[in-house]
Amino acid sequence: MPKKIQLLDSSTAEQRLTRLAYEIYENNIDEKEINFIGIEDRGVDIAKILKKKIESISELKIELATLIVDKLNPVDCQFGKDFNPKGKTIIIIDDVANSGKTMFYAIKPLLDQIAKKIQIAVLIDRQHKKFPIASDYIGQQLSTTLQDHITVEIEKGKVTGAYIE
Repeated sequence: MPKKIQLLDSSTAEQRLTRLAYEIYENNIDEKEINFIGIEDRGVDIAKILKKKIESISELKIELATLIVDKLNPVDCQFGKDFNPKGKTIIIIDDVANSGKTMFYAIKPLLDQIAKKIQIAVLIDRQHKKFPIASDYIGQQLSTTLQDHITVEIEKGKVTGAYIE
């Protein structure tokens, strides 16, 4: 059985998420509204945490949408509710960026309309990109082997830890 190594504890994860919230706000300070698209399911949890943090430090309005990406068939992405990206500032959010495949396909449904701006935020970014995707906001970046697996655990709306095995 592979050894599970903790990358982030709840306190460190909280600090990283707070820093991400400030970065997102600072880089979008002139916006009246931004739209978070959380990739189901832990990406949605991270988006909710960031939304709450940004709303506590600013008056920036944040709308949240869910994007369902089938990891086995990522071409068929769909929003949890109607969402039109036209003219909007969008931040796609996930817990871990691995190869870039999920994010690459997550952008696909946004291409039918012209968004004002599209950015990417992740709690953990692995540096094994197979697709041309770079995250704009990163909680922690690390190099791993391709065999390593990273999990982020979330309970009751809080990140309780991130692990590599």
